[in-house]
Amino acid sequence: MHRLTLLCFLGLVAVAHAQPAPASVAPVPPKRIPIPGITLTDTERAELTSGAAALQSEIDVLARELAANADFSALLPDVEIFHKAVDWALRYNEFMAAKEIAAARAYLTKGRERASQLREKKAPWLAATGLVVRGYRSKIDGSIQPYGLVVPESLQRTRATPLLVWLLGRGEKRTELAFLSEREAAPPQLTPRDTLMLVPYGRFCNATKFAGEADVFEALAAVVEHYKVDEDRIAVGGFSMGGGSAWHLATHFPGLWCAASPGAGFAETPIFTRALSPGREPRTKWEQTLWRQFESTGIAGNLFNVPTLAYAGELDGQKQASDLMDAAMAGADLKLERFIGPQTAHKYHDATKAALTSRFEELITQGRDRVPREIRFSTYTLRYAESAWLRIDGMDQHWERADVKARLSGENAVSIETQNVRALTLELSPRAISIDGQTVPAVHSSDNRVHLSKQDGTWRTAMMEPAGILRKRPGLTGPVDDAFVEPFLFVRPTGKPLHPELGVWVESELTSARTLWRDVFRGDAPVKADREVTEADIADRNLILWGDPSSNAVLARLIARLPVTWDAKSLTFQGQTYDAKTHAPILVFPNPLNLRRYIVLNSGITFRTEGYGNNALQTAKLPDWAIIDLRTPPDPRWPGKVVEAGFFNETWK
Repeated sequence: MHRLTLLCFLGLVAVAHAQPAPASVAPVPPKRIPIPGITLTDTERAELTSGAAALQSEIDVLARELAANADFSALLPDVEIFHKAVDWALRYNEFMAAKEIAAARAYLTKGRERASQLREKKAPWLAATGLVVRGYRSKIDGSIQPYGLVVPESLQRTRATPLLVWLLGRGEKRTELAFLSEREAAPPQLTPRDTLMLVPYGRFCNATKFAGEADVFEALAAVVEHYKVDEDRIAVGGFSMGGGSAWHLATHFPGLWCAASPGAGFAETPIFTRALSPGREPRTKWEQTLWRQFESTGIAGNLFNVPTLAYAGELDGQKQASDLMDAAMAGADLKLERFIGPQTAHKYHDATKAALTSRFEELITQGRDRVPREIRFSTYTLRYAESAWLRIDGMDQHWERADVKARLSGENAVSIETQNVRALTLELSPRAISIDGQTVPAVHSSDNRVHLSKQDGTWRTAMMEPAGILRKRPGLTGPVDDAFVEPFLFVRPTGKPLHPELGVWVESELTSARTLWRDVFRGDAPVKADREVTEADIADRNLILWGDPSSNAVLARLIARLPVTWDAKSLTFQGQTYDAKTHAPILVFPNPLNLRRYIVLNSGITFRTEGYGNNALQTAKLPDWAIIDLRTPPDPRWPGKVVEAGFFNETWK
């Protein structure tokens, strides 16, 4: 895996009413996922509750016993996945069928067995072949997340093995309990021979967006820790929602994969969801701009070095994705290799799947070129900033496409053409550099890379730009939702709010944000009271500050260094003043106490409950900032009336 990417993932109008509305409450989702489960008998619930509590006690004791043994304490999530699967199914009424009651009993037993083996400093599942379930603890929110493996019988532990990341289709009943059962029942649809397969849970049902995307890389890092993976032969594929995920990961992380095979799925938002069709609710300008974050069609040229095998059934409506990508790639002078299942709807056609698998195996065996002679890379945001040996460090304008074409020639000379790019890093040692027709000295910095920056149209080599300079950069780009891809902390207020109405709104929105995180991303959002926040929290996490300068002590500490003035009388932002009794800000901004991390004011993930029903609509709904009129209650799409909203520029102004 490319080092820079791995580090990135290891390390997330006019006023309409004259009087305040009644106290707002968190909106009821138009569709709940996971759906409500079946009813357990009192005996069944008591038995499983007792068993889960007993397993948790064993885990607690084991954690203390293994605290000094890093190798074995790191394996605790392989036990904890079984407890979480049963505990959450009990806690949130998520037993979807009677057979899952028996599965829960079996997983409590399996959890105790693994705990007993770990106590004896043994982990036989590490040597197992076939279908294996394992887990890791996420750096984002501390949650336990499961993943599945298919370990080939031919695996040689001392020899680097190819790996396929396989991404699952939509499953609204796929709780952790159901996921474990699936992963122990059968392998995925495509199973290339002699290939280790990773099947991420993806944090349930979000098409690898936000924390679901990070889950892929956290699970992959866990696999690389315990298995010898050939980093030049890692492929990605999936079907249906997993096909959409594969399009996304292949185009946004092109330097990682030796091959990709998206099956069906979607590759953009507006066409797939018909969001702009006549009669549909209007979409804001900023929401349409933010669709570019997960759009694959606009950056189809990134597949220049990623051989891609697209599958769809001839009768499948989701054939649309590969039709669109075929046209987009043709526009980038690339040819998409397609496999169409004749007279087939939304599934794999057996003979076509066999041909596809054979071709996929060829590409995996061939592997990627770690140092390709030519790179073509495009992006709309520095959240997705690199390919192979090249990274974009600065853009002239976010959300407009940035393009780079870079070629190696002769005796290690590099020529580069750019559009909408302000700064670059080359993970190379070139002898000569030509960029946009200018010759630039190949001066290496202390990190053995070449950093290039442009000022007033002139490119020059430079040291890496200091973090103290306030600019949008990889990992610090906005919008609000970007703060939830890396470790974050909800900081709840303990003081008295500026106005009671504001306090009610804040509590409602905090509750809604925690619920959405649990439902869609399958973790408990970490929460601390404002006066409990430590220097370590400031150093390591994005701080999500709920409340106002009167109610939240951390916000009171920072408010003078933020681009907003806020007191009991007025709220002033971007030269506009609003009544503080009826308005509140939502904002993402570099934390003045740690410019490598964000602070966010009064918002969780912004797609809210609308995204429960369609993965392609699980996109950011608010940009870098918004002013909310509290007199309009929250609804399934918005946290209240959005008076104004917009993006900061590249220097966060």
